[in-house]
Amino acid sequence: MARRAVLLAVGVVVVQGLLILWFAWPAANLAPRDLPVVVAGPAPVATAVAGRMQQAVPGGFKITMAPDAAAADQALRDRTAYAAFVITPSGPSLHLASAASPTVAALFTQEAQQLGNGQPVPVVDVVPTPAKDPRGAGFASGFLPLLLTSAAAGAALLFAVRSHAARLVGVLLFAVLAGLVAVALLHWLGVLTGGYLLEAGAVGLLALAVSGIVSGLGAVLGLPGIGIGALLGFLLGNPISGLTAAPELLPQPWGEVGQFLPPGAAVTLLRSVAFFDGARATMPLLVLAGWGVVGLALTAVGHYRDRRRSDPAGQLGVPPMDSDERRLGAER
Repeated sequence: MARRAVLLAVGVVVVQGLLILWFAWPAANLAPRDLPVVVAGPAPVATAVAGRMQQAVPGGFKITMAPDAAAADQALRDRTAYAAFVITPSGPSLHLASAASPTVAALFTQEAQQLGNGQPVPVVDVVPTPAKDPRGAGFASGFLPLLLTSAAAGAALLFAVRSHAARLVGVLLFAVLAGLVAVALLHWLGVLTGGYLLEAGAVGLLALAVSGIVSGLGAVLGLPGIGIGALLGFLLGNPISGLTAAPELLPQPWGEVGQFLPPGAAVTLLRSVAFFDGARATMPLLVLAGWGVVGLALTAVGHYRDRRRSDPAGQLGVPPMDSDERRLGAER
């Protein structure tokens, strides 16, 4: 008994250490890595500015040239860049899309002062964060409970609802309600300011992806499946989602990998529909939908596997009982 207690304590500490490393390591190594930025203005001067930036942070920026401020601002609205340095005869100015990442906006604001040669550089926020959430803290804080409750809902449905068909309905209903309620609260707090139904759809897809994969893997693999689902839907994806920074600030290739897991895809999709009129929303939409379909398919696999087990020969002549019916029959 004492040996089991020691092994359990050591095992939990090992897991704790791994989680600390995984959650803290990306945040402790934030730096620009091919961070998209536009330099706009007369070619000779703009080229010189781009060269100074590349020299100051080798490999840090993916620079695109633009002819003027209007083209640079459009790139920000299209989510093809986080910031733009606009060079005019009166001096440089910095154009931002802080709604894409307040952390990146702060980084570029500091970088801009080096271009001003001691003079303040004007800052224009083309796509700002909501007035009630200027640093994006509410967005990040409101997002984490969505991940936790979605994973918990998937596990709870697995334990509380024996029928796979009823569980499937439960996952879908949870996703719809989670999107509607969560977005209503975030709008009331002023954290989100875009189209309500589009944002609710994005949050609902996140809820479906995470709860579905936890419930589906649990239906197929049992308790280990719940752990794998939670790992994929929350533990593995959250630190590399870009929620509090941006994928291009994270160590690579993890920043890119994170965009193919539910948390990262959901962060990008929600920001796109909330602040950028849906720009660059296609890929994260497909990723979340894919995870949701996989989760629902695994739930269906568990359902039909149990039906075959209840009628292995397939010769009963009546539809096999599902899990609920077998349980009720045993009680009688």
